[in-house]
Amino acid sequence: MAKRELTPEQQLAQQIYSTLKPQTVGDITEGLKKIFGPMIEAALQGELENHLGYRHHERTLESKGNARNGYSKKTIQTSQGETKIKVPRDRNGSFEPQIVPKHKRDVSEIEDKIIAMYGRGMSQRDIAQTIDEIYGFKLSAEQISNITDYVVEAAQEWQTRPLEAFYPFAFVDCLYVSMRTNRGVRNVAVYTVLAYTVNGRKDILGLWIGDVESKHFWMQVFDELKSRGVEDLGFLSIDGVSGLEDGAKSIFPNVVVQRCIVHLIRNSTKYIPRKDWSRFTKELRGIYRAVNLQQARKNFEAFKEHWAAYPGALRVWENNFTHVEQLFNYGGAVRKLMYTTNAIESVNSSFRKVTKQGAFPNETAVFKLLYLRVQELYQKWNNRMIPGWSNVRNQLEMDERMSTLMHKYDKAD
Repeated sequence: MAKRELTPEQQLAQQIYSTLKPQTVGDITEGLKKIFGPMIEAALQGELENHLGYRHHERTLESKGNARNGYSKKTIQTSQGETKIKVPRDRNGSFEPQIVPKHKRDVSEIEDKIIAMYGRGMSQRDIAQTIDEIYGFKLSAEQISNITDYVVEAAQEWQTRPLEAFYPFAFVDCLYVSMRTNRGVRNVAVYTVLAYTVNGRKDILGLWIGDVESKHFWMQVFDELKSRGVEDLGFLSIDGVSGLEDGAKSIFPNVVVQRCIVHLIRNSTKYIPRKDWSRFTKELRGIYRAVNLQQARKNFEAFKEHWAAYPGALRVWENNFTHVEQLFNYGGAVRKLMYTTNAIESVNSSFRKVTKQGAFPNETAVFKLLYLRVQELYQKWNNRMIPGWSNVRNQLEMDERMSTLMHKYDKAD
């Protein structure tokens, strides 16, 4: 059998291996750092030769007007770390290197990796340590912060971008993050609004950081959405945040506000012994998953008799039973979407994975980190339609208001 010829790359790899004799992956990385400088210098020599029109130690009549003129030292950051090189010069000063342009310190690849690590919740200390271990040069916390600050402008543009005129479903939830202040570390709330478009795609409309839950605060949030182009909302699922319903209806008076059934279950089980949770929640399912409103009301009356010994639990459902009743104005596919905020809780669960790094120095640090996470979620969703959307569309057609809005704002119609 004929011996297989090695490619030029394989031959070069064997030569490097024979010379360096690495024993570990770390040895290979260190070896690459050592040869990166000479490789770049060789490329620069080639560029200068092309510029002068003759090779080293070769003189021609045409070359007498210009010549080599020594070297200048430069430190660059390559994909293998910080490397010191000698850049050749010409006597006329007309040589303009292309592989490493003048006045440029190439860190673009490193910046992308730093931003990606930051977006995954790594602390500045961990990022600096990782960059040092892999690429062999040190970055200060300030340098890392400056690099990640590049995303702030993009994040602000995203937060103020124009939105669609109508969203059939919107969900609101919050999570808490630790922030350092003059008075020490405290928890601040980050509110997220997730929405489904007319065509069944997910979109995060924005992030708001605030301490006070009030009608006035939420009125400002929804007024901001309106100023960005939202003309109406179909259903708004909430977890009982103070002032949210009044604030939303002050801007979108016809929106159907739905209390999250899952949150109501959690609130009511606080009054029930743990050993009875299974039986309690099973009877609740018989109410909000009943075949029709008549059956739901009948099951609710029986439920109140069975659990009369726990007035705190019953009060949760008596105060919010209108939110159960309105579910039966719509078909099962619509009810499945509107009765819980699970969709946005999944978003916040993703956020929590990257906010465990400790206390943030300010709101900007929180915002740029969560913005990067939002971009990752967009890639994960890949503009896919949510499952069962065709059934949802058909059932929304049965409601006069929703049907009118869907047809008015559906670009495909």
